[in-house]
Amino acid sequence: MSPASKSRTTFQSSELSRASAEVFAAAAYHPVRITRRDGESLVLMSESADRAREALLELAAQLVAVSTSIEGTLADRMSDRFPWMLALSPADQDACATAVLVAARASFATQQPHMAVAELTAWRETATAIAAGLSNEPVEWLDEAESVERP
Repeated sequence: MSPASKSRTTFQSSELSRASAEVFAAAAYHPVRITRRDGESLVLMSESADRAREALLELAAQLVAVSTSIEGTLADRMSDRFPWMLALSPADQDACATAVLVAARASFATQQPHMAVAELTAWRETATAIAAGLSNEPVEWLDEAESVERP
């Protein structure tokens, strides 16, 4: 597949049967539009791209719900929608709320769902680790390397 094929975003429906490998390869990188003479165009994308799109829409729905409430701080309202945030410190709850909102705005503006989804996932994983008892305690490093026998 040529580099130009990877960047193509539109194919005719006849190319789907004649050059399906090229169309599928392009769709693995980004959604592609399949134009049809006798009907509305179709969009072909990878399942992971569709899941990311769905996750972004779910996040958007939650953020709309958060923004329509007027009670409490932004962090309080987001903790209501994302209860895992309660494992974070109050300062981290504020930082999380702001970071997720900024990432969501960037995702919506650039049509790149992974930005908001990755930010939300990173904060959720951090909260999960804290809830599991992992903390930011200093790590004790060995001063000298120790050799061990091969198992």
